[in-house]
Amino acid sequence: MQLSLSGLPWKAQVGLFVVVSALLAGAFYYFYAEPLMADIAIREKKLATMRVDIDKGVATARRLPEFRRQVAELEARLTALRAVLPEQKDVGDLLRRIQTLATQSNLHITGFKPAPIVTKQMHAEWPITLELDGTYHNLGRFFDQVAKFSRIINVGGIHIKANDKPTLDSTITAECVATTFVLVEAKAPAKGARPGGKAN
Repeated sequence: MQLSLSGLPWKAQVGLFVVVSALLAGAFYYFYAEPLMADIAIREKKLATMRVDIDKGVATARRLPEFRRQVAELEARLTALRAVLPEQKDVGDLLRRIQTLATQSNLHITGFKPAPIVTKQMHAEWPITLELDGTYHNLGRFFDQVAKFSRIINVGGIHIKANDKPTLDSTITAECVATTFVLVEAKAPAKGARPGGKAN
């Protein structure tokens, strides 16, 4: 038996057309439009995230000259710091210069006792007890030369005593602690080493 829409009243034909159209529209939305819209929403979310990352990258790129300037300033400060703080290998030469300053000041070094190095975070302190023999004038001259020295040397713990039998070149004995500061270089991590762990 053949079905024909022409035999139906026109209202039934219109109603049937509306129902079929609604079913087709629903199928189109469910099977095609809805997944496509969900995919578009996911892509838009990713795009928004990428735009945020791009904006951050652009902001960082704009600050790159400032970062380079800061790095240059830090490098200049480190260079200046190295000029006044000797590295470990220069300490022996620095100690000889202290002895030379004392000799140039007409002081006799009667005692020279380096103490153990005290290591700090960025530097190490090396105190040396000096025992000197000479005059007040020569001692003052020695301290003045130490103060003008290019490297940092801190003189403290000064004790001065008059000689019982003074001479022209020896009226006092003095004891002081000359502390020199040594720059501690950060060690580069070993290859393959993990932070807080051992190298593989």
